[in-house]
Amino acid sequence: MAYDKSFLGIDIGPRPQRRLSFAGGIRCTGGDGTGPSVERVADILLKQVLAASGMSSADLNGVVATGYGRTAVRFADKKVTEITCHARGVNHLMPEARTVIDIGGQDSKAMRIDGQGRVIDFIMNDKCAAGTGRFLEVMARALELPIDDLGSRSIASLNPCLISSLCTVFAESEVVFLRGEGRSPEDIAAGIHVAIAGRVATMISRWASRRWRCSPGEWR
Repeated sequence: MAYDKSFLGIDIGPRPQRRLSFAGGIRCTGGDGTGPSVERVADILLKQVLAASGMSSADLNGVVATGYGRTAVRFADKKVTEITCHARGVNHLMPEARTVIDIGGQDSKAMRIDGQGRVIDFIMNDKCAAGTGRFLEVMARALELPIDDLGSRSIASLNPCLISSLCTVFAESEVVFLRGEGRSPEDIAAGIHVAIAGRVATMISRWASRRWRCSPGEWR
């Protein structure tokens, strides 16, 4: 298959479903955790995306790496922070957006951007797992549900529970207590999502913006 010269982007993140490569419109996503060998994962992704697109490394104009493991991507020509990538990507897809929210595997970020996709200000919670993908994994385990089922169960809720803490340890205890009281998994899942939404709203409350976008990540 013939392509013009293309660029490849690779996102190496810490949690499952946070690995993405694309070139010539071909996308390749890994489903397992990155693990300790970031270099090996990056090499595998490069081979997969080139095979899927019918390209070779000689067809690439350049490779850009982002994510927590970006510094270990040996074949990258440029390494860019997730914050910069989110800002540029959202500006390309939704030029009117001025606030970007990313609920990641192990942290939460919010960015304020201008009309050219430049970051004006940002907030990041990387001190604990509260409200992140890791938090959702623990809550799903407490509910004895696959993490991919949390969203559909939450939408089916008729009376969301009140989750008073987003500390992973305390919230897990609350979920266990609520299950013991007979509350449905749907209502508990909805309560978890409402609590996370409240935390995000508080995080961006000092920015006046009517146009915002959630970047793909754990926010789905």
